Amino acid sequence: MQEKKIGYFFIVLASVIIVLAGVKSATSIVIPFLLALFIAIILSPSYNYFNKKGIPNGLSLTFVITLFIIFLMFVAKLIGTSAQEFSSNIGFYEEQLSGSLHKLTQLAISLGVELPEKEITSIINPKQIMQLSRGIVQGIGSMFTDGFVILLSVIFMLLESKHFTSKIRYATKDNSVINNIEEILSKIKRYMVLKALISLFTGFIIWIALLSIGTDYAFLWAVLAFMLNFIPNIGSIIAAVPAVLITLIQLGSISALIVSGVYVGVNVIIGSVIEPKIMGKGLGLSTLVVFLSLLFWGWLLGIVGMLLSIPLTMIAKIVLDEDKNTRWIAVLLGSGENLQEEK
Repeated sequence: MQEKKIGYFFIVLASVIIVLAGVKSATSIVIPFLLALFIAIILSPSYNYFNKKGIPNGLSLTFVITLFIIFLMFVAKLIGTSAQEFSSNIGFYEEQLSGSLHKLTQLAISLGVELPEKEITSIINPKQIMQLSRGIVQGIGSMFTDGFVILLSVIFMLLESKHFTSKIRYATKDNSVINNIEEILSKIKRYMVLKALISLFTGFIIWIALLSIGTDYAFLWAVLAFMLNFIPNIGSIIAAVPAVLITLIQLGSISALIVSGVYVGVNVIIGSVIEPKIMGKGLGLSTLVVFLSLLFWGWLLGIVGMLLSIPLTMIAKIVLDEDKNTRWIAVLLGSGENLQEEK
């Protein structure tokens, strides 16, 4: 009996490895599909709303997709302009950041504190930091390189969503299975829509704050904050780095401290107070799981995998939580905040 369990474990492990290898080799297909899937989930409530109002499917779909394309074109235009300007000025920002570090060491020396400038520069390398910032910005643009394929996939997914539940009902007569699938789909849709709205609100606050302070490329950093807000805790830190550095170079240390305070305040108020109340405590993830998910999905799918790491892990948690046999895995993935209440 024990040998059978060990054999079964290795068969499952081998199957998982083969599937992951297949996914990694097919990223050019998987990434557009995942992006389309998440966009379709976020757009589905508005599409269903128009359908319930008696508007025909074709007209509802046309209206939703048209609004989405207009929004996407507006965002892409602003991102493209900002990203191009930022990339062309990257050398200037490197020099300014090196100068800021030199001034910092000179200030410390004048106060009687010896700082090894060469060692600090090797650790906080201005060129590497700015190259990393440019890589993040270019990563945002690379997400939409297959824009036409993604858009077509979104259209077909929205059309299919209307009949998906009916197909399941026809395929199986087991009401418990049907109810279970509907519950899973409902939770996934609720999580994705609420998370997208909260992230959009976060990006909007960052945009207004950076505009008021006078930071260059405010809209670009707001879009980055929106995308990385899907990654709890770690995402807000990554999103703050380029905005703080640009503000430090452009406006000085006081303004950079204010920008840092804005990011911390937004993360605390929205991420720690508002979001848990709206989303529910049961939809939290362990900080360790967040970090490991970032590494795993980033390795598997690149920059897009990192941005979608938490939604993908959250969907897995929701699915696992609906089955008694796998609920223990969902508990391990969770933050553990609601365990005391359940007792």
